[in-house]
Amino acid sequence: MLRDYQQRAIDDVYTWFRANETGNPCLEMPTGSGKSHVVAELCKNAVKGWPDTSILMLTHSKELIAQNSIKMRQHWPNAPLGIYSAGLGRKEIDQITFAGIQSAHRYADRIGHRDLILVDECHLISNKQQGTYRKLLANLKAINPNMRVVGLTATPYRLGQGTLIDGEDALFDAILKPVTMQELIARGFLATLKSKHTKSMLDISGVHKRGGEYIESELNRAVDNEEINRAVVAETIARADGRSKWLFFCSGVAHAENIRDELIAQGISAACVTGNTPKKERAEILRAHEAGEITALTNANVLTTGYDSPDIDLLIYLRPTLSPALYVQMSGRGMRVKSATDHCLVLDFAGNVERHGPITNVRPPKAKGDKVGEIPTKICPQCDELVQISVMVCPDCGYIWKEKPKEFNLSNADIMGIEPQEAEITEWKWIKHTSKKSGKEMVRVTYYSGLAGPSITEYFAITHDGYAGARARAALMTLVKDSGLDPDRVSLDDMSELAAYLNTGKQPDLIQYTKNGKFYDISNRHFAPRNLPNRETKPDGFAHRIG
Repeated sequence: MLRDYQQRAIDDVYTWFRANETGNPCLEMPTGSGKSHVVAELCKNAVKGWPDTSILMLTHSKELIAQNSIKMRQHWPNAPLGIYSAGLGRKEIDQITFAGIQSAHRYADRIGHRDLILVDECHLISNKQQGTYRKLLANLKAINPNMRVVGLTATPYRLGQGTLIDGEDALFDAILKPVTMQELIARGFLATLKSKHTKSMLDISGVHKRGGEYIESELNRAVDNEEINRAVVAETIARADGRSKWLFFCSGVAHAENIRDELIAQGISAACVTGNTPKKERAEILRAHEAGEITALTNANVLTTGYDSPDIDLLIYLRPTLSPALYVQMSGRGMRVKSATDHCLVLDFAGNVERHGPITNVRPPKAKGDKVGEIPTKICPQCDELVQISVMVCPDCGYIWKEKPKEFNLSNADIMGIEPQEAEITEWKWIKHTSKKSGKEMVRVTYYSGLAGPSITEYFAITHDGYAGARARAALMTLVKDSGLDPDRVSLDDMSELAAYLNTGKQPDLIQYTKNGKFYDISNRHFAPRNLPNRETKPDGFAHRIG
């Protein structure tokens, strides 16, 4: 049985296909959201709904192929399923074929006609027409020009290329986001992370960059030395506080091996996994770690994507990275729901949390050559003029800000960035808004919290199609009732009239919100005479945002 957001993901794919006769969508789904279940159900629905449909599921690791095929059998025991993977010792072609890209990329003719390609961890696909994925997909497209591709990933972006839809040669045309990390955590489907500042920090001040990332050889020389290795291991042991499954992310093979040796020297059972580890040995090490026979596991470039060990309760970052995708993927290894605790501790000796911010608010990397960043903005509470955040006098109406708005600062335990902030609301203002991206009309509300407080803007995409529109309309109707207005008087025919009517309602006395990029997620709105919220409770709702 699918969870509601997993079914929503499938519905979003079909809705997008119906609206677009050509092109390929990418599903952005957080680590731990159950992409393998979505893959299985998409395969089952497609073949049962259209019996002649042939499907190829591609990914880069034998572990993911095995994991996805097990879920496929759970959803459909008698599925016409073949597995094509040298790593798994199988070379089967069937109506539904799960394949490893390294095994299949030269054999498009053997795979043959395919109507639908599913790619798990599709952020590995280049936006340019190069690489093994693009070569195989181009050859399969030549066999069937009507072939469609659906990508799945938690991180739909690549260093130096921007998002997976950037550029003329990008494979994907849209990124669909059926569920957020915040929602999965609030509903108990994911565990939280808690980060701590460390006394020891890796010094990479002399390390140069190439292709948007630190040069590996220089990085390894900077971070892998006896003194710092001894210090970070000692601090890890001191901070572990009874945690039993540790995972270290190291900067290279030698670094991972040296950290393992230092752990053992300081009395901790440890093992190391790298690309050089033989397959059988690697499988035994992972089994022993998951069984609790080994406390600490060090790795280099192996256990960042697709590795699933739910009870990992301590992540140690010894690999500085400029890649937001790698940062999010590493963090995801600790977010599975656990049997003995409700969170995973992160010790960030590499400075990645400070470098990238909360994993719920990571910005995609810029495309190569894009030097212009977003200019932070704010909205004038008097005339709604959009101005740079540093402006203190509104150029349109002369409104004077009393103090400079505070920038977001990462706290000592803020890798998640999901703890809601609160604002007491003194007034609100609704206006009609037109999306620059889609051209669709919507309504926008700005909550004001006094002269020195923040002004927080929320968008309701009520004219949008599909799930996004339905969700926005439902949220708006709830707000209409809570503000004392009559739902029967709400019409979607004229956004200006709707905004005018909404302005006659009573604003909430207090809201809880989190910053998400340049937008806000409003998790709670409290109206008098309701009691103020218990600060310990989790948010119970999530508003849709649109740009």
